[in-house]
Amino acid sequence: MKKIMTINGMNCAHCAAKVEQALSDVPGVKKAKVDLKKAQSKVKYDETQVTDDMLIKAVTDAGYTGQFRA
Repeated sequence: MKKIMTINGMNCAHCAAKVEQALSDVPGVKKAKVDLKKAQSKVKYDETQVTDDMLIKAVTDAGYTGQFRA
């Protein structure tokens, strides 16, 4: 499954890398790519292993806020 998440609080490339790493570290995530200019991430993951809440928690634990687009 692929989803786009809006990420708030990123100000620099280091922030984007930190969020990308946090999402990539969630077991079941196949790929995470963060776009600093668009303030969003694209996440590809196994929906049998990963929930939206797990991804949001990873972003929150990294110090940012995230939400999925409707």
